[in-house]
Amino acid sequence: MTPAQLNLLLKARQSLGAARLILDGQYPDYAASRAYYTMFYIAEAFLEGEGLSFSKHSAVISAFGREFARTGRVPVKFHQFLIRSQELRNA
Repeated sequence: MTPAQLNLLLKARQSLGAARLILDGQYPDYAASRAYYTMFYIAEAFLEGEGLSFSKHSAVISAFGREFARTGRVPVKFHQFLIRSQELRNA
């Protein structure tokens, strides 16, 4: 695992912790945003492992689906979770 991947996984772990705290504080909309970032950082870490990096969220989500979900390397439901969480974040 590369240092960049480790950094992204650390960010994901911190974001998940923040989401839990925010949800406990009765702010579900903000918690959903942090939960999205948890999944987003993990998707970026997967792509980093393939030498892929993108500047737009939509490009990361698309590439994650193309490289990992569509090929069966991860269950399709994880790509769907990422898409749905972005929709909730943007709502």
